[in-house]
Amino acid sequence: MTSEPATPAPLAYENTQFVTSDEARPLRILAEYLEPLKRFRQAGVHDTIVFFGSARMTAEGLMGHYYRDAQTLARMITQWSKSLPSHAHRYVICSGGGGGIMEAANRGASEAGGKTIGLNISLPNEQRANPWITHELAFNFHYFFMRKLWFAHLARGLVAFPGGFGTLDEVTEILTLTQTRKLDRRIPVILYGSEYWNEILNFKALLRHGMISVEDLELFECVDTPEAALSALQAHLEPETIGETPFFAHTQRL
Repeated sequence: MTSEPATPAPLAYENTQFVTSDEARPLRILAEYLEPLKRFRQAGVHDTIVFFGSARMTAEGLMGHYYRDAQTLARMITQWSKSLPSHAHRYVICSGGGGGIMEAANRGASEAGGKTIGLNISLPNEQRANPWITHELAFNFHYFFMRKLWFAHLARGLVAFPGGFGTLDEVTEILTLTQTRKLDRRIPVILYGSEYWNEILNFKALLRHGMISVEDLELFECVDTPEAALSALQAHLEPETIGETPFFAHTQRL
């Protein structure tokens, strides 16, 4: 009597039970770095302008003018970026991929005929990706810190519209990286809506209590129109030689 041949064990990277286990967490983290990296290279994305802001805003709501302004600004940036002499896709609009301000930003860029990125995140109350994201540049992350890495990694500028905890977290993250000179380039932070931001974030109180330095007040700028936001970004974006894409912000060695 002959015994049946044993069923071969699955390869480790094809073993779903293993890949989703605690022991394989480093592999999942690495995948959320390498998979976006491959897609950005394939799409020829060189760098980004990141839009942050509330997912709760609509074009028709009480604060709908912020939605419309984000849409207009993203369209203006994309039109300008497409006029630049480059073989790469420059200053691609990047958002968190959801609704509200994120949708407005992706929508404006798409309407201008440009590529546009959505870095979505898996949440218990699932955040749906908006329909304006370029198909090959729609991402879905499990780890917040890997999503944040990709926000900062390619960013040449940040525009923050009014938002809640998520927006505050993302804005202060970029301000901290810039203040501590952890990146080899400055990422200009544009706070859109001076009435909102001057009420929500009291930077002068931080300075008065000695929590920040006077030069830290130069890390951001408040604006109230799409035209002013575009001018502020352009003033900080220096011409450069276009090499391999994508153009990373590297860690600064102090």
